[in-house]
Amino acid sequence: MELLHSATFPSKQKLLIVVTIATALFTIIPLLYPFLEDPNFFLKQQPPSQSSIIKLQNPLVASHDGCDIFSGEWVPNPDAPYYTNTTCWAIHEHQNCMKFGRPDTDFFMWKWKPYGCVDGLPVFDPFRFLETVRGKTMAFVGDSVSRNHMQSLICLLSQVEYPVDASVNDDDYFKRWAYETYNFTIAVFWTPHLVKSIEPGQTHPKNTDIFDLYLDEADETWTADIGDFDYVIISSGHWHYRPSVYYENQTIIGCHYCQLPNITDLTMFYGYRKAFRTALKAIVDSKTFKGVMYLRTFAPSHFEGGLWNEGGDCLRKQPYKNDEAQDDTTRKLHKIQLEEFWRAEEEAKKKGKRLRLLDTTQAMWLRPDGHPSRYGHMPEANVTLYNDCVHWCLPGPIDNLNDFLLAMLKREDKGLLAQVRKMLS
Repeated sequence: MELLHSATFPSKQKLLIVVTIATALFTIIPLLYPFLEDPNFFLKQQPPSQSSIIKLQNPLVASHDGCDIFSGEWVPNPDAPYYTNTTCWAIHEHQNCMKFGRPDTDFFMWKWKPYGCVDGLPVFDPFRFLETVRGKTMAFVGDSVSRNHMQSLICLLSQVEYPVDASVNDDDYFKRWAYETYNFTIAVFWTPHLVKSIEPGQTHPKNTDIFDLYLDEADETWTADIGDFDYVIISSGHWHYRPSVYYENQTIIGCHYCQLPNITDLTMFYGYRKAFRTALKAIVDSKTFKGVMYLRTFAPSHFEGGLWNEGGDCLRKQPYKNDEAQDDTTRKLHKIQLEEFWRAEEEAKKKGKRLRLLDTTQAMWLRPDGHPSRYGHMPEANVTLYNDCVHWCLPGPIDNLNDFLLAMLKREDKGLLAQVRKMLS
């Protein structure tokens, strides 16, 4: 859309582009009319792979001006889940809570209800999602919670189609999956800090738990490839808790809990802010990325009774009430993300780049009941994170992140149509 706003572009060519877009839209929309009006249209045409668990929902998406889909409450959803741990192969063992004996099931039978949204927030519709992203590409960029989110999406889409492995190498941290019927590709990029990092032990041999973070250098493992994608969803959080030495301009400027001599502890909040500032700047400055970037905000953990390595656990069986305040660290990390997003968004607008906010922190904060806890492994297993209160069970609350994602994708489409109509008027 940059061309449509260019003041230097010849007016005749402007008109030609507008007419071409309008013709394409008016040609395509009638063809799509049956399923736009009836989300079960394709369901009637062909049997899905998991027909016994398909429950398509209201096709409307909250799109009214002033309607904040991220402010709301969790309400019961007796129709859930929309897949199971036996119908989806994408679930990693440590999120397969039912396999390892979790006795309760209420944790996946909730949905998000925004305040003041006439249309609400429809539960994820896999047919509508795949039609929306037909011919597109989507990348999840971040840590293991980002991968958890991507796995949830694959499981929800398994009601319609299973993807084929389209990875360019054998590295499980950089996978690509193709939905051949829809010409849609999902990719995941492992980059837990978003910026360049060096694993512990390589530069500080006596301190095997300290990372080196280059806060002013975005991680090229993802920035080099984002031009291939129409949608990029970035997120990061829990790895920033770990001890780290901070570099800027290739020089040590401080650290977080490194306990090394003559190095100032700047706290994790300093590193977190700089990492997001660098990552967002890389997207805004990218000469190849022409798509939409979504910042999915911090998904908090819920350890109670101690830290992760001090016997902390998450044993609650229901969501928090809405008056349950976020812990201080979650609140600060979320605030940093919002401030850095707004900062980057101003620059993005000047360059015609599209940055969007998936502000899901409050919704996920209210779900202390949805983590694996001790049900992410066999009881006798010797694992580092014995009680997992960081990741999310599948099925579980993280599935609702894709309700938000689809709503945002539909808003994007509606915004494009409104823009074309305005130009034609």
